[in-house]
Amino acid sequence: MEAQGKEINVQELNERIVSESAFIDLLHMELGKAIVGQRHMLDRLLICLLGDGHILLEGVPGLAKTLAIKSLSEAVDAHFSRIQFTPDLLPSDLIGTQIYNMQKGDFHVRKGPIFANFVLADEINRAPAKVQSALLEAMQEKQVTIGDETHALPKPFLVLATQNPVEQEGTYPLPEAQMDRFMLKTVLDYPKLEEERQIVRMQIQANQLKVKPVISLNQIEKARHIIHEIYMDEKIEQYILDLVFATRYPEQYKLGKLKALISFGGSPRASINLAKAARVNAFIHHRGYVIPEDVRAVAMDVLRHRVGLTYEAEAENMKSEDIITEVLNAVEVP
Repeated sequence: MEAQGKEINVQELNERIVSESAFIDLLHMELGKAIVGQRHMLDRLLICLLGDGHILLEGVPGLAKTLAIKSLSEAVDAHFSRIQFTPDLLPSDLIGTQIYNMQKGDFHVRKGPIFANFVLADEINRAPAKVQSALLEAMQEKQVTIGDETHALPKPFLVLATQNPVEQEGTYPLPEAQMDRFMLKTVLDYPKLEEERQIVRMQIQANQLKVKPVISLNQIEKARHIIHEIYMDEKIEQYILDLVFATRYPEQYKLGKLKALISFGGSPRASINLAKAARVNAFIHHRGYVIPEDVRAVAMDVLRHRVGLTYEAEAENMKSEDIITEVLNAVEVP
């Protein structure tokens, strides 16, 4: 009876999720006015937005990274700011500073560009460690301290950081502990030929379509609360833990050959974010329950920046993606 009762609840929940997630299709249609293809990137942006996480995008210039987050902010009627990270950037350029008012004889706070719903941190690896840590502290704590005052950041708060994999000159690589703060790391590829044809046509036409607000920030907050109710079976939880533990102790999962290639595996944040992202992926696909395919769909983006390689792996030209693929193939799917 208990199992039957649970089944009925899941069915009811599923119907509710189908109705509550209807805005996802509306959002995709609106974003399609400005962005051709890049469905993977848009879905990952939505996973971070609804899962209360942040995303690191890696790709060569011109792949619509800036356009994607700007269009998303327009579609949800949110405040957007773009920060170009440069070697001479200071933490105060990011979070703001105290300014002395001579007439009143006191200090007042001038808030920086971090006070927005959507923050694009362009080429994050170009700024020194102090600036990166100021941003990452804001991402983690959802607040910043200016002088002796603490200021809460607006809700929702999503950071989309980009880095260019080609140029290494004048860059400061993000340390592993800071990379771990990002819910997802998504690697972008060039568009397909037909998609690029559409992009060219769209850019040269006289009247370009503008993205209009189709949902509100309140709807985003409401969706975030509903996602916590999505049903996740214990077998799915075990599958998530097995995937993460296989990156730490590969020999326990008949992957002994990987032990010499992995310097460190996924942290507890990997397990948390894999569970969160899988739930949001189910929501995006209008389901009230998580299936193994939800976990597998997001596993690469959740784990690729959380698995460290040894010198031996680098000598063999192995990437973290190769190791995660082996893990996904080896760990038994429930």
